Amino acid sequence: MPKYKEYARRMLDANKELFEKFRAVHDKYSLDTNANQEEYNLIGAEVMLVVKEWEGKLCRQSEKAGYSNYTTNLAEKFQAEVKNYFPFIDHIGLIVKRFELKRITFKS
Repeated sequence: MPKYKEYARRMLDANKELFEKFRAVHDKYSLDTNANQEEYNLIGAEVMLVVKEWEGKLCRQSEKAGYSNYTTNLAEKFQAEVKNYFPFIDHIGLIVKRFELKRITFKS
C-alpha cells in the first residue's frame, strides 16, 4: 500500500469520532448545499486542520528521507485520497451570498 494511502487511513482511524461527525454533515451537505453550508464550514474547519497536520507528517517523513523534490506530488496524492472519502471537502470555507433582483415596475 502506498504511503499516502496508509497515512490517510491512519488519519481516519486516529480521529474516528471527528470524521464520523463530518461524514454525517458531509452527507447532508451533498443533498442540500445552500442550507448546510454554515454547519459544513464549522465542522470542516476542524477537519481541515487534521488533514493539513497529517499531510505535514507525511511530507516531513519524505523530506527527512531525502525526497524533498517529490513532496508536492505526494501532498497532491494525499489530498486526492482524502477526496475519495469526502468528495466535497474542497467546498469547506465557501461563503455563499444570496443574490436577489428587485422587480422593476414602470408607471405609464
